[in-house]
Amino acid sequence: MIDLFAQASILMGAPQAGASGGSAQGQMMTTFVTFGLVIAIFYFLIIRPQNKKQKETKRMIDALKKGDRVQTIGGIRGTVTAVREQTIVIKVDDSAKIEFSRNAVASVIDKKQAKEEVQDSEEESAEVEEKE
Repeated sequence: MIDLFAQASILMGAPQAGASGGSAQGQMMTTFVTFGLVIAIFYFLIIRPQNKKQKETKRMIDALKKGDRVQTIGGIRGTVTAVREQTIVIKVDDSAKIEFSRNAVASVIDKKQAKEEVQDSEEESAEVEEKE
């Protein structure tokens, strides 16, 4: 077990007893390579996907038009009735319209998904009526 810990210090780049000056330069290079690999991993696993998602969201918000079915970040779903420079107006019910910031739109609901939602809500209301 102690031998395992002795090997771990070598892997972590700790100086060995009796190390010369030339070895220190090699250890410094190993440290730089390690930091470079950590930065590359962070870039490809965290930063790059987040930037892609931000660009996709910006394209979606810029492409909003009247008649789109949307869902806000608060979970409110409705149909876009007016698109302004900084805001959009969403028709939630027959007589209810709400104005939101464009950035409050979480997603645009495609027509296939919207049809499924309407069918589900109709089935739920039919079940409620049957119970009464």
